Amino acid sequence: MPPEHVKSPKHRSGPYRGATASAAAAPSAPVPVRMPGHRGADPPTLLAAHGCWYPAVDPTGEHVAFICDRAGVPQLWSGPARGTEAHVLDGEPDPVSEVSWSPDGRWIAYTSAPGGGEHTRVLVVRPDGTGRQVLAGAEPGGSAHLGCWTRDGTALAVTVARYPAPSPSGGAPAAGPAGAAGGGLAAYLLDPDGAAAPVLLFAEEGAASLRVCDTTADGRFALVRRGPRGRREALVLDLASGRTTFSLHVADGDPWIGRFSPDARTLWLRSDAEGEFAALLRVRLDEGGAVRDRSVAAERDGCGLDLLSVPGHGRWAVLAWNVHGATRLETAGLPPASADEGIGPAHRLVMPHEVVTRIAPVERGGLFAALSGSRRRPGVWEVDEGPVPLRTGWSARDADAVPPGRPPVRPVPLRCQARDGLTLGGWYYRASGRETGRPAPCVIHLHGGPEEQERPVFNPLYHELLSRGLDVFAPDVRGSSGWGRSFVDADLGAGRFAAIHDVADCAAHVVALGYADPLRLGVMGRSYGGYLTMAALVWHPELFRTGVAVCGMSDLATFFAGTEPWIAQSAAAKYGHPEHDRDLLRALSPMSRVEQLRVPVLAVHGEHDTNVPPSESAQFVRAAHERGVHARQLTLRNEGHEFLRADNRRLYRRATADWLERHLGADRGR
Repeated sequence: MPPEHVKSPKHRSGPYRGATASAAAAPSAPVPVRMPGHRGADPPTLLAAHGCWYPAVDPTGEHVAFICDRAGVPQLWSGPARGTEAHVLDGEPDPVSEVSWSPDGRWIAYTSAPGGGEHTRVLVVRPDGTGRQVLAGAEPGGSAHLGCWTRDGTALAVTVARYPAPSPSGGAPAAGPAGAAGGGLAAYLLDPDGAAAPVLLFAEEGAASLRVCDTTADGRFALVRRGPRGRREALVLDLASGRTTFSLHVADGDPWIGRFSPDARTLWLRSDAEGEFAALLRVRLDEGGAVRDRSVAAERDGCGLDLLSVPGHGRWAVLAWNVHGATRLETAGLPPASADEGIGPAHRLVMPHEVVTRIAPVERGGLFAALSGSRRRPGVWEVDEGPVPLRTGWSARDADAVPPGRPPVRPVPLRCQARDGLTLGGWYYRASGRETGRPAPCVIHLHGGPEEQERPVFNPLYHELLSRGLDVFAPDVRGSSGWGRSFVDADLGAGRFAAIHDVADCAAHVVALGYADPLRLGVMGRSYGGYLTMAALVWHPELFRTGVAVCGMSDLATFFAGTEPWIAQSAAAKYGHPEHDRDLLRALSPMSRVEQLRVPVLAVHGEHDTNVPPSESAQFVRAAHERGVHARQLTLRNEGHEFLRADNRRLYRRATADWLERHLGADRGR
């Protein structure tokens, strides 16, 4: 959509004036692009079985903005907290991924991915659907990421990815080892009203990630999360001097790691710096932002703090604990900075779904939570004074989760041991209607990351496979989150060979239990799980009858050469450096052993994937053909690394289920 006009922002005085770098030294600041006038209107075709997630609440608690795929693609919607009529605020087909309502209630900020690719842009729109504009990420090849609002709602923090100039030959710029030469990230404060010039908060060359999570009310300090996966840290920045006053290791996972108290003398932080699992830390600061002391304010044995949300008034916090994949949700009172007592007693909130994916507290009290469960589509629920949470009227009914005649399946948790003695976890889904004790065809499904975790959330792919008579075992191999920092780090470097063997050990375990038929085992996964799928097929060619590799890396050298610079930097910490560890990366690459491939393989990829380029699937399929092994590649149009459009998701599910049923055989109640 062409811009209507470009507004040149004017400078105004305020608490952020003159923050950090001078204008001469600052990178080029983003310029807002005003979009043509737009008011939300319901699309003509709506899905009854839809999902709603990522709620953001207006200051009154009366209205909620959220992401909904009711029109077939994740879009920005808004609706009354206790009504039923919701409307779309941005009807463009670009998938939306995050939402944030300004504290003054005048703007809703969100991120979208043009064309469904990996490059995102940050937009704002008025609650009535007018005034829509792109704040950052509109330039070709650019990308921008959502940060926090200032406490008064007059400015939004946005991270902008800065890229090097194209090469003289007109090709893509060359990224150095681990993407160090691939540009950097810069965080700005942007005024949606255009009255103030962009203010540079922080910039870093070769950065892997950068997000401004909070600012103090006086505009003096900012909380920033930075660093690659496995090496994230929290920084407190003095915005006047650009000096870092405090830094601490923080856990991977949700990027919203903490918040300042209203008086800026306490920082509440989600961090695993004090142990194996993430806990709530209380960091007390002096007037200059330096640490007076820090302590663990709340922790739970054997599980980590998954989500942390603190309202602006700072009187209480919402804590979501990850208990082996399921969520335990609690609220607790917070003491003032001057008090020496700990936080108040935790009050547990009972949820109707297994997993909480997002928390949106209301300043006056209560909260909205995005929930998902193994038998229900994602929805938004209000948790207020009543004992039972209330499903919002615009979230899909639980009865609409799956088609009639296909009863949803609740998985059972499984624990098994790897060959080196490490305990692994996972969830087993058993197809309904099967004779008890009869081994079934089974698909080992591997999640991405590697740091993601298998959780009992609604997965339409699993329901499709189960409806075909195929069981699913979804394990957490080493490297997964949710089981402690040592477990996450257990696959680093040469430890990845053990992760590949974990796949075989998980398959052997469900066979030994009598659940799975050893002659009808399949393996599949997406992203890192796609890599593990290809690796399992060539390291254990006798074990599986087929595989489905989705957006996976087949050769780690070509992956590093083709991926985004910041992804390469993070990946180097996980897999090895593309220059210094070339021999290890070659040994870990499925292409190095592709001559061992014996069984049919389906590769699936999004055409706009710049995280893992589609060529990674293509070269593995080509190598299979050269060796006389049946292989096929399915390319999904207008998709990136994630498949977000309803028609493409449906095509992917059916193609995958058809392939696995054909090669494993169905077991429909036999």
